[in-house]
Amino acid sequence: MSSLAEIVAPRRLGTGFRWLLASSWVSNLGDGIAIAAGPLLVASLTHDPFLVALAALLQWLPPLVFGLYAGALADRLDRRVIVVTVDLLRAVVLVLLTLAIATDLVSIALVLVTMFLLGTAEVFADNTASTLLPMLVHRDDLAVANARLTTGFITVNQLAGPPIGAALFAAGHAIPFVAQAVVVALGALLAARIALPPHGRARGERTELRQDVVEAFRWVWHHAAVRTLVLTIFVFNITFGAAWSILVLYATQRLGMGEVGFGLLTTISAVGGLLGTLSYGWITRRVSLGNIMRVGLIFETFTHLALALTTRPAVAMVIFFFFGAHAFIWGTTSTTVRQRAVPSGLQGRVGSVNLVGVFGGLVIGSGIGGGLARHWGVTAPFWFAFAGSAVFVVLIWGQLVHIAHTDEQAPASA
Repeated sequence: MSSLAEIVAPRRLGTGFRWLLASSWVSNLGDGIAIAAGPLLVASLTHDPFLVALAALLQWLPPLVFGLYAGALADRLDRRVIVVTVDLLRAVVLVLLTLAIATDLVSIALVLVTMFLLGTAEVFADNTASTLLPMLVHRDDLAVANARLTTGFITVNQLAGPPIGAALFAAGHAIPFVAQAVVVALGALLAARIALPPHGRARGERTELRQDVVEAFRWVWHHAAVRTLVLTIFVFNITFGAAWSILVLYATQRLGMGEVGFGLLTTISAVGGLLGTLSYGWITRRVSLGNIMRVGLIFETFTHLALALTTRPAVAMVIFFFFGAHAFIWGTTSTTVRQRAVPSGLQGRVGSVNLVGVFGGLVIGSGIGGGLARHWGVTAPFWFAFAGSAVFVVLIWGQLVHIAHTDEQAPASA
């Protein structure tokens, strides 16, 4: 058992990292349960497509509305207290939802409000939690530490959580939300065990939140590597969001796989992601982070082309397997580069700027993808994604050298 713990969370990463890892994995199990149970609850209360779409929007909206402020607060306040407090509040909201379901007082309006509250709380919890790792782990170990966190995300959030959530919902509509409340509260208690060093805000220093946000944007703009990362994530999420927004139609109409086949595609992608994270340490010992990102951008560009051309489910499943590996390798690398470059006192705000880029790109891309598919068919978004990604890679290629240099440099001073 001790040897397994050493493999999963090496002793050199510290006790604080082990508490963070345990809290992250437990919390991700709760979020994974909600991935299936939330939409099932909405569908049990309404068949109105507008309300079903609104439920999804209310979960995507909080990062855009509150992301920047969540980052500013993470750089102002005790980060551990933020994570613990917000997760306990999430547990309370889930308990109240459970009581409403159990007493037949639940309504679609109540569920929509609850989703927005939970999504908002998750923005503050996740953004702050992402700042803890560089405070606990030496910069040279950030890549392997991020890979361990991502492994937990894939296994419990993407693979284990949704089927558990669906099974619990079938047993009783309130049961999955009770389970989620329990694991979220447990995650908060585990996070409370983490001991953190100071994170850069001088005692008694006072600034306006707006000034803190502006400072983050200014820092990102003047730091070549992080600016390149944020711009790349924003543009590539536009192309990715365009294609993936109509993925269910692509799977059922273009590939003829049906609803079960669509679920199989997402599962295969998660399995590929698990392989990618398990091999991440081996990869980073042989390839620089800058080159990993270069290869990843090229791979994603041609993934869109391959999916636009194929009509065979078997070919698509192979593509999705390797795309899943790429997605988590690239995401872990991006996070590691950013954490190495950003000063501790700016980690929350710069992370929130990155978050706005992520979700802003997805929202724009989904709108483009829906319009293209409506007028030119389900492959049109994939052709758009291929062309847009290819043009952007050519334009950004020279800037990627900044990421390679950040891979080798110490974190920038504040």
